[in-house]
Amino acid sequence: MATGLPKTDAKNPRLHFDIYAILEGSQELYFGHEVQVNVNLVETVKLSTKDGRSLEKCYISPTKRRGVERRCLIWAPVKTGELLGDKQQCGIPKTCAEPDCPICSSYGGLIAGKKTLIGRVTHGGGVAVQEIYPVDKQRAMHPSRIASPETGKDETPIPFKRQYNQPGLLYPVSNHALSITDLEFSSVAYAFLDALPRIGSGNPKGIAIAEHNQKPLLVLDRYLVPKGKRPIISPSETNPEVAIEEFMRLSRTPEINSDHIQTSHFERWIGDAALEKLQEYSSNFVDHVL
Repeated sequence: MATGLPKTDAKNPRLHFDIYAILEGSQELYFGHEVQVNVNLVETVKLSTKDGRSLEKCYISPTKRRGVERRCLIWAPVKTGELLGDKQQCGIPKTCAEPDCPICSSYGGLIAGKKTLIGRVTHGGGVAVQEIYPVDKQRAMHPSRIASPETGKDETPIPFKRQYNQPGLLYPVSNHALSITDLEFSSVAYAFLDALPRIGSGNPKGIAIAEHNQKPLLVLDRYLVPKGKRPIISPSETNPEVAIEEFMRLSRTPEINSDHIQTSHFERWIGDAALEKLQEYSSNFVDHVL
């Protein structure tokens, strides 16, 4: 096939899937960007608003989320007792790049210096809502081995500073899957949910889907025709209440007052319904792939 993908039939059609969410950091988080003199810096973005203001915001890179999700699939335990990456002979930095691999078929292949299977899952967003600068804190890097008194080697812990994203920041994010089957999307759903507690460099780790009125700020679309408004928050927005209201407004349609919207060639789940649907896909991944 010119695309490198096997043909499917009417029982397993290819569709498009979108996941939209607002994530929240429950503790300070380190998203490594670069190291300067004695300081580990987190990644930030600078932007100018429509009214001329200049902002700097903390940032969760979509490529880093993608990497964590891929690793969640590689390390997924299989019923035989091995890991999915070992079963498929698929790892990092060299993946198998086979079109029938449940990892590479969606996330693409990784083979340095070679053309390989293109990924059909893309990641977006990650710019924090609140305009809060990262915080510097001093840490001590302890030696992994303690030298004996005879060596005379100095094993004093080395102090250094590390920046952290402050707790409570909101991060609007999105995942987009292009022309994949329901079974292929099951790996994407599993990876998205399984990666949430593992995002971040070092310790602590983990973010969660933010909630409003005890409902997750989450949307899942399954479609052939891209109907409905996309709940994407402007990076210029700095008010979390406005961002949440905008997300909820864009998620719904005036015609249908339901958490499950179904029209011709388009289906959307909102809030708890979206979470339950992603969990259903994740269960299908465990039952039929692992």
